[in-house]
Amino acid sequence: MKLRAYEDGDIQDMMEIWNHIVVEEGDSFPQMNGLSLSEARNFFAGQSHCGVAEMDGKVAGFYILHPNNVGRCGHIGNTSYAVAPNLRGKGIGRRLVEDSINQAKEHGYGLLQFNAVVKTNEGAIRIYEQLGFQRLGIIPKGFYMKAGYYEDIILYYLEL
Repeated sequence: MKLRAYEDGDIQDMMEIWNHIVVEEGDSFPQMNGLSLSEARNFFAGQSHCGVAEMDGKVAGFYILHPNNVGRCGHIGNTSYAVAPNLRGKGIGRRLVEDSINQAKEHGYGLLQFNAVVKTNEGAIRIYEQLGFQRLGIIPKGFYMKAGYYEDIILYYLEL
């Protein structure tokens, strides 16, 4: 597996993974609609950094890094992670989180904050806690699941 910054040739794979998670799974990202190719190109270009995990010449997963807020809170970064469904459980997510921590530091962020980690996302929770992220609290019924019910979300932060 190779970790690197995304390139324009990755957009199609990234869009397909993103749309699968958002539309088909509907249990971890807050967005409800998928991206078109032009929307994906603009969306990924608008991030502070997009890191890609490449395996066998294809995007196996990626993350987006951007400010969590603006102005006096602009030093706090936020990331979202996506791993191709058929490649989960192989350590890709953990490598993406580790890389995003390094990139956040390089981009001048002092903290990472995750606003809405769905309580059922056990794999992500395990990675975050193993890497030292601290729970800030739980928002009851903060996430609307595709299955039609509300699930709790957990807030996390990591001082860089």
